[in-house]
Amino acid sequence: MSELLVDFITSLDGYASGRGWPGFWGLEGPEYLAWLGEQPEATYLMGANTYRLMSGFAAGEVPEGQDEFRPEEEESVDQLTQAPKVVFSSSLEEPLTWANSTLVRDDAVETVRAMKSSGSGLLSTIGSLSLCRSLLRAGLVDRFRVVMFPVITGATGEERIYDGYPDVALEMIDHRTFDGRIQLVEYKPRVLEHPPLGAPE
Repeated sequence: MSELLVDFITSLDGYASGRGWPGFWGLEGPEYLAWLGEQPEATYLMGANTYRLMSGFAAGEVPEGQDEFRPEEEESVDQLTQAPKVVFSSSLEEPLTWANSTLVRDDAVETVRAMKSSGSGLLSTIGSLSLCRSLLRAGLVDRFRVVMFPVITGATGEERIYDGYPDVALEMIDHRTFDGRIQLVEYKPRVLEHPPLGAPE
């Protein structure tokens, strides 16, 4: 059976990106980059918006506000290009141009449920906030990992990650600090029907 990891990179205040900021908020260090390079092979799951953004980067489109990719960003995109990817979308058309990408029009929750039960290895999300929310609500997420960078992007932050989420209890299973400033926390999630205290059944 496959394991499903929801994996986020965020600012401290829970934004997935910020206008005018480079990738990794420009704060990735050698320990963090080395850890990224040690990650096990995975099949990546994403929605249409993330596909459009990341496939654009793979085709050479540079993020707004940057003149060119930094080497760390190029390496990250290259690794994603080589990995198998499953894209859930009713708006994209085949064939997908980004290498190793498969388009799925069926219901994402039921498809991932079937992938988990019939497969092996690691399934991992990338971006795709609404997809991650749906998979979590359905109780399919085995691990929930967040890498927090030491910035608050209250003025420029985009894509608030946790808006629309259910209440979730989190059991910590891993944590570490990279380069003295980047914090990883990893949890086993459990979706709650209601807050644990004082709520009616």
